[in-house]
Amino acid sequence: MILGLGVSPHEAAGIHRTSRQHGAREAARGTRAETGKLPTIGFLDSTMPTIHGHWAAAFVQRLRELGWIEARSIAIEYRWAEGRTDRAAEIASEFVRLKVDAIVTWGYRTDMSSESDND
Repeated sequence: MILGLGVSPHEAAGIHRTSRQHGAREAARGTRAETGKLPTIGFLDSTMPTIHGHWAAAFVQRLRELGWIEARSIAIEYRWAEGRTDRAAEIASEFVRLKVDAIVTWGYRTDMSSESDND
C-alpha cells in the first residue's frame, strides 16, 4: 500500500482499493494486538514546521481519508532537518533504531560531486 498524498498505481489503473485498505487496517490491528504497538511512520522533512507544517497536516489528512487515524490506528514520529543534510542522515538513522514501519520524506538528494572529484 502506498502511503502518500498522490495516487497509487492501483488507483491510476482504476482498481478499487477498499478491500486492500480494509486488509491493511486489519493487519495493523493484528500487529497492535500482538505487540501493543501501533504501526509507526517516520515523517522526515528537510525544513522546519513553520515552513512545511502544512505538508505534514495534508499527509495526516490523507491518512485519515484512507482510514488511518493518528494516535488511534497509526503513530507518526515527526522530525525536521532544518535544512541540514547531515541532520537528515541522523534522523534517518534514528528512525532505523526506532524500527518505524515506514519513512515518509521527499526532496533529498545527496551531492556526490565532491567525492567523485577526489577519485
